[in-house]
Amino acid sequence: MFCLVDCNNFYASCQRVFEPHLIGKPVVILSNNDGCVIARSNEAKALGIPMGAPAFEYKKTFEDNNIFVYSSNYALYGDMSSRVMNILATFTPDIEVYSIDEAFLKFTGFERYNLEEYGITIQKTVTKGTGIPISVGFAPTKALAKVANKIAKKFPERTKSVYVIDTECKRIKALKWTKIEDVWGIGQKHAKRLQAKNVLNAYQFTQLSDEWVRKEMAVVGLRLKHELEGKPTLDLETPKSKKMIATTRSFEKMYTKLEELSERVSTFTASCSEKLRKQNSHCNMIMVFVTSNYHRKDLPQYSRNMVIKTDFPTNSTIELNHYAQIGLKAIFKEGYHYKKAGVIVMGLTPNNETQLSLFNTSNPKHQPIMSVVDKLNRSYGTNKIKFASQSLGRQWKMRQEKLSPRFTTNIKEIITVKV
Repeated sequence: MFCLVDCNNFYASCQRVFEPHLIGKPVVILSNNDGCVIARSNEAKALGIPMGAPAFEYKKTFEDNNIFVYSSNYALYGDMSSRVMNILATFTPDIEVYSIDEAFLKFTGFERYNLEEYGITIQKTVTKGTGIPISVGFAPTKALAKVANKIAKKFPERTKSVYVIDTECKRIKALKWTKIEDVWGIGQKHAKRLQAKNVLNAYQFTQLSDEWVRKEMAVVGLRLKHELEGKPTLDLETPKSKKMIATTRSFEKMYTKLEELSERVSTFTASCSEKLRKQNSHCNMIMVFVTSNYHRKDLPQYSRNMVIKTDFPTNSTIELNHYAQIGLKAIFKEGYHYKKAGVIVMGLTPNNETQLSLFNTSNPKHQPIMSVVDKLNRSYGTNKIKFASQSLGRQWKMRQEKLSPRFTTNIKEIITVKV
């Protein structure tokens, strides 16, 4: 049996762990630079706050309805997620961390267990250990476990936040209850096509012929159909090294000068390089892009990117920034107001599989330097050691006017308890 554990309203729940007065009250979390709503508590959903709502347009709505607004605090969310996953790993050795707030668990050899009771034990242990409420869904396949989890979350009083699909009757009833657009893996485009064919729920989808599904939705759609029929086709996935690494940001204001963009690109390149070294990889290509502010219709618009093939595989910040700056200078144009830029490293190869060149190679002196820089930044905090091109005298920050403390990862911001 597979199990999907999903943290309920995860970002809002993380805030509530350290600010209990938020329990039962509407909470929304904003994206980077406090741009738009990316997470809502059930109370905020009930007030009609949509996902993606621009913060500036809804400012009065937030105030009128006493909605608590927070900037995204990924240091806090990442640490709380790690705590949840560590607890889940004590219940089975087979676990796939699917996202920051979701994990698939596989229970092979648990045939004699009462999974409903076991699920309640998981639910209570995680909530007691972290304060994060979760929903638990068991089923013979991963796609059905998603459906079971949705039922557990939708009807917490009747299910105690745990639901098990272990009979054919339960499977069919669950699929008839699940709208086709809510099925895991059915995108918006396929949902519209299926609705036009009068396929409105997951059960009707499983009644389609294999030939039609394969023809219209390829092998991925057919695999999903079999999963919903209770035939396992997906197993837990093991973590893989990334095939590309990107660091992109929207700026807190618009930039017009090359020097300003150059500093940003240097910082993004340093971040990509550090991630490359962390996963023991080199890259063979680097892409730089810049974009103007498309929301400002009164300004001229411009967007351009450039991919540069490096002369040799490298993960040196110094060497990659050299290529990134060449790309930036080639695509930069005067007269535009730039709102976003980014760096993407591609063509990744493991360190031990790097193809050497006879004449062009990465500077061997860079490797020990990068090791020391990474070690110091890990020990004393991100960006404590920076490269000169990153503008040492200037600390760029996202707009985070509603940022809560990093209760679990910064000793200076640890929660204060009054006794």
